Amino acid sequence: MSKPEWFNELARNRRSVFPDQFEAGKRINDDIIKQILINATWAPNHGKTEPWRFTVFTGDGLKKLAAFQSELYKQEAGENFKEATYIKLQQNPLKASHIIAIGMKRTTTKNIPEAEDIAAVACAVQNIYLSVSAYGLGGYLTTGGITYKEKAKSFFGLGDEDKLFGFFYIGHIAVPSAGATRQPLEERVKWITE
Repeated sequence: MSKPEWFNELARNRRSVFPDQFEAGKRINDDIIKQILINATWAPNHGKTEPWRFTVFTGDGLKKLAAFQSELYKQEAGENFKEATYIKLQQNPLKASHIIAIGMKRTTTKNIPEAEDIAAVACAVQNIYLSVSAYGLGGYLTTGGITYKEKAKSFFGLGDEDKLFGFFYIGHIAVPSAGATRQPLEERVKWITE
């Protein structure tokens, strides 16, 4: 298979694989996670700012993340507290081999719009998705739980101007995701030729 054909297959067959689909207790070698993160850092970014920040949880670190996020949710939820959400925040991290907290360190030393830092981190996440797929692993980005809680930022080394983007769960696939479809290209693309 040629490189373009291989990449077309990789990009078009990438799927989100959720924690309940992971093979419980099967660990991924840290060296593979490092390679995935190196790929992430090769994402395009304006002004070579590299605004992404990654915090990797594995082993007992997963328990630390689970305890932190479930307790912060409990403190912040108030009358919207849901026991099922609390339990999910405690249990889902333990199903993964690794979880990467995705952060954005805001570029303040250059005149770069925030949207460009956001786009750079999104590109890094796509590189993570494609890398995970290339390694035959499962993963997905969740923006639920504590992602948008201001009090969560400091736990991940982020300041007031920075953003927590979410959590990328990675594990060995026990139950593959179903195929997906996309709208016809003609419905999403306009060509101007004159």
